[in-house]
Amino acid sequence: MNLFHLKENSTTVKTEFTAGFTTFLTMMYIVPVNGFILADAGLPMDAVVTATALITILATLFSGLWANTPIAMSVGMGLNAYFSYGLVLGMKIPWQTALGIVFLSGLLFILLSFTNFRVWIMTSIPMNLRRAISAGIGTFIAFIGLKQMGMIKAHDVTLVTLGDFSDSHVLLGVVGLLLCFIFYAYKLKGAFVFSIAITSIIAWIFKISPVPHEFLSVPASISPIFLKLDILSAISLSLLPVIITFLITDMFDTLGTLTGIGARANMFQNGKEEDKSLQRTLEADAIATSAGSLLGVSTTTAFIESASGVEEGGRTGLTAVFTAMFFITTLFMLPIFKAIPANAIYPVLVVVGVLMFTELGKINFEEVDLATSAAAFLIVVLMPLTYSITNGIAAGFLIFTIIKLTKREFSDLNIGILTITLISLLVFILQG
Repeated sequence: MNLFHLKENSTTVKTEFTAGFTTFLTMMYIVPVNGFILADAGLPMDAVVTATALITILATLFSGLWANTPIAMSVGMGLNAYFSYGLVLGMKIPWQTALGIVFLSGLLFILLSFTNFRVWIMTSIPMNLRRAISAGIGTFIAFIGLKQMGMIKAHDVTLVTLGDFSDSHVLLGVVGLLLCFIFYAYKLKGAFVFSIAITSIIAWIFKISPVPHEFLSVPASISPIFLKLDILSAISLSLLPVIITFLITDMFDTLGTLTGIGARANMFQNGKEEDKSLQRTLEADAIATSAGSLLGVSTTTAFIESASGVEEGGRTGLTAVFTAMFFITTLFMLPIFKAIPANAIYPVLVVVGVLMFTELGKINFEEVDLATSAAAFLIVVLMPLTYSITNGIAAGFLIFTIIKLTKREFSDLNIGILTITLISLLVFILQG
């Protein structure tokens, strides 16, 4: 165990084992949830479940061994929803092309991980706009969750209205949502897993969904989605903004996650060794994204649920290795995952969306200027209304830059902001 420097990090194998199991318990939900989300885009759920489990195992294991940090990785919430509902269903892009977009964004991330670009982009974009992007993605996936549960539905006059709450499936979603909120409020480890399990049992008892006839099986083949990405179709000027969106969002997500976890575990500080760990974790994240697209899943990223393992004392890559080992069990759980009713899954999207939306509260709107307020508003509102993370970011950066130029506040603009603004302008030109 010298590889992980346990003694130097004041931890033990037992502590790392407990931390790894805790992380597994808190993020196990991603396997069935991602299966449901990508299945909506037309990918076969059986293959997606296996691919999600595989990329989680491989990426987390690689992160632990390469970076020696307790960071677990899997398919990112938010971008998987954008993949299915924004690109495939919204923009009518074939899922094979969407996988090509994920691959290219990951490839760019790999190349940029070996440069100072990550520092440049993070210092170029104001913190308040980064917070607005996180909040906007939160509203987007929460909106999707509510729609998929039937709690809201389309309306010819008002566009959106309340769903039919006399429907047993909708009521099941309400129960699942309440359980999600209550368990998370009590900081229960594995809150999402327990809410999904209890909601499923309720559905089986009241015959809202069929009871599973078996609980374990051999892993499903990933051949229907393995290496099915279409990279050539993704290399298009019209899709460049989408590739950049995946790149920037993944980068923000990862760096935000690592910053939060690092603050709790005293990692990723200014020392040379910690900076190397941060660099290697970013490299692992980037490589995992491209590898995941080859397996047939959307963007892979560092999971904030890794913080639960850190709270249990996990300090090294051994925590991640144990987490990866526990995820091997999910390869054999397909019958259970398929028996889970959809409205036991989609409440998770709403709660995750709420958690991401809280980033908006960190913006002091009494002190920020109109450019920031307008940009934040458009980012948060347009993402769910247009079913597009790209449109929200583009509109936000355009209004921010236009107001700053109009007021001649040139010092608040830099090459990073201007570059993203030009790409944002391209978004609307190409759509027009």
